Amino acid sequence: MDRVIFLDIDGVLNSNFWDADHQKEIRDGVLIDIDKIQLLGRLVRNTKAKIILHSGWRFWFDSDLKPLRKEADYLQRQLQQEGLVIAGITPDHSTEEIRKSKKFSFVKAGEILTWLREHKEVGQWIVIDDLDLHNSEIEIHQLRTDPDIGLTAEDVDKAEKMLRK
Repeated sequence: MDRVIFLDIDGVLNSNFWDADHQKEIRDGVLIDIDKIQLLGRLVRNTKAKIILHSGWRFWFDSDLKPLRKEADYLQRQLQQEGLVIAGITPDHSTEEIRKSKKFSFVKAGEILTWLREHKEVGQWIVIDDLDLHNSEIEIHQLRTDPDIGLTAEDVDKAEKMLRK
C-alpha cells in the first residue's frame, strides 16, 4: 500500500516570517525555503511517501505535471535538487466565489477525499497544511504547520509517526 503526503506550499515550504518582509517574492512564487525542502526530503525518504500537491500552486502545472509558470518551474527545480517529485495533484472543487474570496480551505478537504476515493491503493496518508480544512476526517490525518514558521524538524518527526501508524 502506498503512503501519500498531501502537500500545501504557502505556510509549509515558506512562512509568514518571510511574508512580512518579502511580499513580492512570495507573490511572485520564488520564495521557497530550501531548509523546508530538505526537511520534506527527509520525510519522503524515511517514509517512501509520494507527494500529492493540494496547494493553489497546483494550478501552475499542466495535466502532465509540467510547470506552466516560472513559480512552478522554480518549485520543481528545488524539489528535484532534493530528489523529490510531485506525483500528482488534487482535483479542483473551487467555485468563482471561492476563488474571489480566496477561501480555498473550505474545498481542500473535499478535493483530498475525492483524490483518495480514486486511489484505493493508498494506505497511510497525511495532509501538511497551515490552514484549518474544516473536516473531522481530514483533521485526524493533518499535520498543521505554524504559518509564521513553516515546516519544522518536529513537524517531520510527527509526520513520520503519523505515516507509520
